[in-house]
Amino acid sequence: MLKSSYRSAALRPTLALLIASCAAFAETATPPEHGMRLKDLISIEGVRGNQLIGYGLVVGLNGTGDKQQTLFPAQSLVNLLLRMGVSIPPGSITVKNTAAVIVTATLPAYAQPGSMVDATVAAIGDASNLQGGLLVLSTLRGVNGQVYATVQGPVVTAGFVAGRSSNSTTVNHPTAGRIPNGVTIERAAPSVPIGSVIKLQLNEADFETSARISAAVNQHFQADQPVAHAENSGLVTVKLPDGFKDKPTEFVAELERLLVEPDRIARVVINEKTGTVVLGADVHIAPVAIMHGNLTVAIKTKPLIVPAGLLSTASPTTVPETTVTAKDDKSRNLVLKEGATVEELVRALAAIGSTTRDVVAILESLKAAGALEAELEVI
Repeated sequence: MLKSSYRSAALRPTLALLIASCAAFAETATPPEHGMRLKDLISIEGVRGNQLIGYGLVVGLNGTGDKQQTLFPAQSLVNLLLRMGVSIPPGSITVKNTAAVIVTATLPAYAQPGSMVDATVAAIGDASNLQGGLLVLSTLRGVNGQVYATVQGPVVTAGFVAGRSSNSTTVNHPTAGRIPNGVTIERAAPSVPIGSVIKLQLNEADFETSARISAAVNQHFQADQPVAHAENSGLVTVKLPDGFKDKPTEFVAELERLLVEPDRIARVVINEKTGTVVLGADVHIAPVAIMHGNLTVAIKTKPLIVPAGLLSTASPTTVPETTVTAKDDKSRNLVLKEGATVEELVRALAAIGSTTRDVVAILESLKAAGALEAELEVI
């Protein structure tokens, strides 16, 4: 007993010192920063992908290519063979193993020659399946008509066709597929170089978020004059500080790491097809009383056989017998006080046994009554 008391007394100063150290650390420690990266909120003007498109032939199909009535695949195949020194009349070939396709790809910003990206291939004729096909070397052009890339490789489809004629099954879309790393960049992307002024385009235009971004940039890059200015709800202009005149890439990298808390719009999204309701945390409800009840009307019709009579030789007749029943459930009510949040609304609706369909109807009624302080979007 004495030994245990001695140990407790010896540990008391150490424990007190540990508690004091933790308290001092809690006072001096800076709280964790909150917000989203600026990279996730904006895009830089001129730094974007460019769409590429091309026409090509997929060969090596197992009889699932374009049929004889599709003329342009045969013409394309004849032109391809002609460039290789083989001359064939267009009407003397069958293209069951060849399919004409449209090839699309996205040229990333600042992409350099030699870079590899993916391509998407889709049949434009009456080919039934591109599985196992090989895309012959084709060119991809931009909207200005210039060639920026070449593409070639095996087509990978996410679907397949099993069986033949009427005894077959199809999974996903076998007439479209991808060529991973099949596109080779041949010309640099037409990207805008970073100049002395950088324009930040907000992914979702909002005046409050635009002002917060401008304030965060000015606070981080403290200069003699503000370097950022909110032009409008969707654009913030930033001037390169003096220390980054020769390092625009490093400046953009540091700019994208800034944390900004965006201002979120109170919004309720309803999908009436699936019964899905998504409510934001900033949705508030004005003081309101809700009464909700279900009215169910059922109409049933069944055939009733009526005999012709005891002395009649006629066959019995069939007449419909219709039964209409109506059921009106007892109204369920709830009262929301001033400043009620969406969490209180959901809990209250769940407490009275409301289903998702009931929630949709109640939210639409709240919006019509002016009690829902949020945007209501139905998709």
